Amino acid sequence: MDAALIGLLAGSGWSAGINLYGAVLALGLFGRFGPGGVPEVLTRTDTLVIAGVLFALEFAVDKIPVLDSVWDLAHTLLRPAGAAALALLLTGEASSAHQALAALGSGGLALSAHATKATTRLAVNSSPEPISNAGVSLLEDGLVATVIWFAVTNPVLALVLVVALVLAGTVVTVVLFQAARRGLRSWRARRRTRRSGLPTGPGAVSPRRRGLPPG
Repeated sequence: MDAALIGLLAGSGWSAGINLYGAVLALGLFGRFGPGGVPEVLTRTDTLVIAGVLFALEFAVDKIPVLDSVWDLAHTLLRPAGAAALALLLTGEASSAHQALAALGSGGLALSAHATKATTRLAVNSSPEPISNAGVSLLEDGLVATVIWFAVTNPVLALVLVVALVLAGTVVTVVLFQAARRGLRSWRARRRTRRSGLPTGPGAVSPRRRGLPPG
């Protein structure tokens, strides 16, 4: 496989992990009305209509707190599987070994992107600002369109962009996971304190320090 095909596979795989239907729709539209280089099945009218309807549904659901996380959970297997299917279409004339490698790589990139998205959304949903959810969703949609555009027009640059996004996503996922663990430990500590009957809060004073018998 040459660098151009690898970049196309990387761009489509990562994008499918963020928004599978958006990636399929963007590939089809760019292939039909743009520079081309996309399998004909993705540019057909029926494919574009189905992808467009599903993208519109995800576009709406993806901006509703909590419901977006449920949607992500339901797509944990669908997004990597969809990315692998796209890889098979994009490598239609390659050998079976190359197709298998392409499907595995694209599916892995999709799973990585999906994990970053799902983790980020859980963190955003816990924040008090409702506008954050819609803003993050729009940013993701913009990234998918941008990566797919470069994957079709400049695959080598798309490959570089995907590598940077995967590294950044890994860092974000690790940081958010560690923050969630600290939050869970803190919550468990407060729960144990409440059960023991001890006062909680920054200004609380224990019974022993107040000169009262504990218990």
